[in-house]
Amino acid sequence: MNQRNYQKELDRLIDGLGAQVPRLLLHSCCAPCSSYCLEYLCKYFAITVFYYNPNISSSEEYQKRVAEQKRLIAAYNAEGKGHLIEIREGDSNPRHFLEAVKGYEHCPEGGERCAICFDMRLRETAKLAVEEGYDYFGTTLTISPLKNAPLLNEIGERLAGEYGAVWLPSDFKKKNGYKRSVELSEEYGLYRQDYCGCAFSKAERERQKR
Repeated sequence: MNQRNYQKELDRLIDGLGAQVPRLLLHSCCAPCSSYCLEYLCKYFAITVFYYNPNISSSEEYQKRVAEQKRLIAAYNAEGKGHLIEIREGDSNPRHFLEAVKGYEHCPEGGERCAICFDMRLRETAKLAVEEGYDYFGTTLTISPLKNAPLLNEIGERLAGEYGAVWLPSDFKKKNGYKRSVELSEEYGLYRQDYCGCAFSKAERERQKR
């Protein structure tokens, strides 16, 4: 069976928009990952960034990342890169994440614990998209070479069916998207963390460094 090309699906969707400017609720994990996604999508969508990442265990780390996200959005809006981008913060309580992944603490990075985390964050995005009448919901997570884009799209599509929302397919690392995000991070002097956000990914990263 041929693998789906989610980037081509997104390109076709955008080509079919014509003069429409749909509202998109875009879950974002951090400013560096969102940099290319927002630059690319804000020409076609009225975007609200949904910063919902209770997996970030450290309050200091969370505040640093959300501040960078807000700074980047303000810069893009000031430069007129496209349609105005808004931001909305979700609940930042890491207790919710720890409860969700209980029993999966020792899974390797990229395993079942991460799938639960993806579901938790995208589920909240789907619910909000329906409640507030967004045309689409999506995530910036597919830009990372370390994240499973097919899995993220499968979860998004399942949740779309569950809540009656419309999922925005993506594989933002394609078309040199990840490379562009690195360039934009340097251009805007963005803080680039070296782990996903949870205490488990931080511990694994520290083991790799040692």
